[in-house]
Amino acid sequence: MAGLKVTCLDCGQVNRVPSEKLGAGPKCATCGTKLISDKAVEIDFDTLQKAARNDDLPLVVDFWAPWCGPCRQMAPEFSKSAQALSGKARLVKVNTEAEPKAGAKYNIRGIPTMVQFKGGREVKRQSGAMPSRAITDWAGT
Repeated sequence: MAGLKVTCLDCGQVNRVPSEKLGAGPKCATCGTKLISDKAVEIDFDTLQKAARNDDLPLVVDFWAPWCGPCRQMAPEFSKSAQALSGKARLVKVNTEAEPKAGAKYNIRGIPTMVQFKGGREVKRQSGAMPSRAITDWAGT
């Protein structure tokens, strides 16, 4: 069966989506949730691990915490980038305070830090708050 593997960020099911259908609002075969969103989605550690390991579509993760001023400043910019990159990459957020295992596993030393995964591997990372245009360019697919 051809297509890109995309993990449902709600139930964790790995779905196969034909690349030509990415812009057509594909839904999870198990729970019916939209697989491709134009919003940054908050996920937990287990979902992050599964999506980072399995997804063919680039996954851009914003590691952040609620007490971090630069993180709060970057949040609306990250959301704008999620809209700009919809169908080309998925942007997700992981709260390192609520999910300390995520920060430890992915060696997050400062926040905000963005990490991009593709094909089961980390392909790049960037620390520090960035405006939407810079995030979109950095995540460029």
